[in-house]
Amino acid sequence: MAHGVHIDRLLMTLPIRKRRWAPCAAVLLVLGTACDGEDAPRDEACGEPLYGGEATDEAWRTFVDAQGRPTDSSQAVTLESPVPGQTYAMDAAPPTWRWTSPLASRLPSRETPRSMLAWLGNLLLPSAQAHLPPVTGDFYWVQITVPGRRCPVELLTSNMEWQLDASTWDVLRAAPGQDLRVQVTSAYLVQNRLREGPYRLESPRTIRVEDSR
Repeated sequence: MAHGVHIDRLLMTLPIRKRRWAPCAAVLLVLGTACDGEDAPRDEACGEPLYGGEATDEAWRTFVDAQGRPTDSSQAVTLESPVPGQTYAMDAAPPTWRWTSPLASRLPSRETPRSMLAWLGNLLLPSAQAHLPPVTGDFYWVQITVPGRRCPVELLTSNMEWQLDASTWDVLRAAPGQDLRVQVTSAYLVQNRLREGPYRLESPRTIRVEDSR
């Protein structure tokens, strides 16, 4: 009798376990991301970043899908500007930020055969939806966290600098005297697929815009 009760209890737990794993398995199948990632899910209401150089929305999606990976700063960029504790005057012109990266010296890799996971992903999400050719090279995702603002100010670029535009600069100047945090994530992509990285600054760079009045 006890044996029968044990079997009944075991059978009752199977559907629960199946339901718990089903959503995670679906994400792994289509996106190839980890279920136990460290980063919180991205707020889809924030939309896409600004783009520079050869960056595309498909390349950006690769960065977003890799957010659950463990943080690695071993080959992160060296942020030349802004410097730590950088302050800007309210009436200053939009600055240019620059960095260097070990990934910039990488040679383009040869195209490799598509994996079964990629094949299944293409079957479920046909490549016909893509409207830009896949990209290969080093890319940089710059994110500026502004206090009181729901979404960060973001740029994805293949360049080694960012000349802030007037609109972006206005957003930063709207938070005078507050700590703005600049984070840079870098990765090397081959045909939109992650080959190396992502790497992130060990800690964000803090800057301020000071009211000169």
